[in-house]
Parts: sequence; structure tokens; C-alpha cells
Amino acid sequence: MATNRATKSGFAAEAQRKVNAKYSEELARESLEWIVSITGEDISTAGDMDNFYEVLKDGQLLCKLVNTIKPSIVKKVNNTKMAFKCMENINAFLEAARDLGVPAQETFQTVDLWERQNLNSVVICLQSLGRKAGNFGKPSIGPKEAEKNERIFSEEKLKAGQTIIGLQMGSNKGANQSGINFGNTRHM
Repeated sequence: MATNRATKSGFAAEAQRKVNAKYSEELARESLEWIVSITGEDISTAGDMDNFYEVLKDGQLLCKLVNTIKPSIVKKVNNTKMAFKCMENINAFLEAARDLGVPAQETFQTVDLWERQNLNSVVICLQSLGRKAGNFGKPSIGPKEAEKNERIFSEEKLKAGQTIIGLQMGSNKGANQSGINFGNTRHM
């Protein structure tokens, strides 16, 4: 039984190490600097995991961030350090981020930040929110989001396209059977 527990904890430690390996200190630093530019808060912008976690873990700064982007999107920010109140702040931030346009696959679970399980997903969420902030007249970070580029073709153009054999389907130009012989030739 003790060996089984040791094996399970070994797997958990290995999984956690893999998750932590994806964390980018540079992107974390960029995210914290962006938060400072939006909120005006005086925080450490070092990108190491310890600082990133300490600055964001209670969720208060995250709530202030989304309230600065869109006022009153988070109605109540808890100012205590009690665990469930901090997790409520983080949850309120996540709901606000989704309302501001962050896709669900780019958000994180509350425990990813609160229990420090996956800080990389927190960075991804902040980077995504940073791209959306430009839509609300705030400074943005990361690459500019692509805009919709819809094309309209006439019926004539669409019909002309149906007659063309695309190169993805291959071609038979230059195909013949010269030089092909299967097996041995007949000797007489």
C-alpha cells in the first residue's frame, strides 16, 4: 500500500513538473506590466512563478483589472484573505473575462491559480484578455487579433471553380506505362 502511494505521488509530481515547464516568465512579466499599465497599481512585475502567484492569488487585482477595462463588471470585490472569498474573487474575474470576450478554452480553473496548479493557464488567460482590451479603448498586449475577411463570389466564378481539378487531387499529366514490367521477362 505504501509503495502504491509513493508511485501515485511520483506520477503527480511528474505531471506537475510538466505543467510548470510550460510556464513562460517572459509572458508572465509582460502580463504583469500590462496589468500595471491598466490599473496603475504598484506591484512587482517580475515574471517568476513565486511573484506571479503572490501578486494574483487573492483575485483582488484581477477584479480591479476587469473593472478598469469595463466599469462595474465585477459588482463585489472581497478584500479579505479568507480562502473562499479569494476564490470568489478569482471566479468573478473568470466570469468577467468571458463576458469581455475571452474564449472558454483560454480561461483557467479557479484552483489553477488558488492552489498554484497551472499558472501557465493563468498567463494564457491574461494574454487573451490583453488582446480583447483594445476593443474597450485600453492598451492591449500580444498579437493583434485577426479581423473577419469575408469574400463574396459570383455564381459564374463558383461554377468556373468546379471545373478545375485541384492539384491536391493529383494529376495524370505525363503518365504512361513505359518502363513498367512486373516479374521476369519471357525468355525464348
